[in-house]
Amino acid sequence: MNPVVRIYHNARCSKSRAACALAREQGYELEVVEYLKSPPSRSELAELVRKLGVPASAIVRKGEDIYKSDYQGRQLDEDQWLDALAMHPILIERPIVVWGERAVVARPPERVLELLGD
Repeated sequence: MNPVVRIYHNARCSKSRAACALAREQGYELEVVEYLKSPPSRSELAELVRKLGVPASAIVRKGEDIYKSDYQGRQLDEDQWLDALAMHPILIERPIVVWGERAVVARPPERVLELLGD
């Protein structure tokens, strides 16, 4: 039996929907976290970036208005980025797929297969 795959999901995002579909097609059960409705805590975000193996700044959506108005051009440290992501979950890149102790930003959606295929 395959373990449950957690996906930080935005239903309005086609990439996020496609990543969900790919994981389901592979026979995985999904735990869907609609992160805009139920934002991850700061500690959850810290755990996510640890599993991703990237700094928090790497999962910031730089096209969002809040990024452009409040963060663009600023030099923030890891703690400050985690605070920003916790305060403004719209800034979190999507979808993030977690399986065990590893995670990927599934952009393109096929990256979910890299994670689940290992």
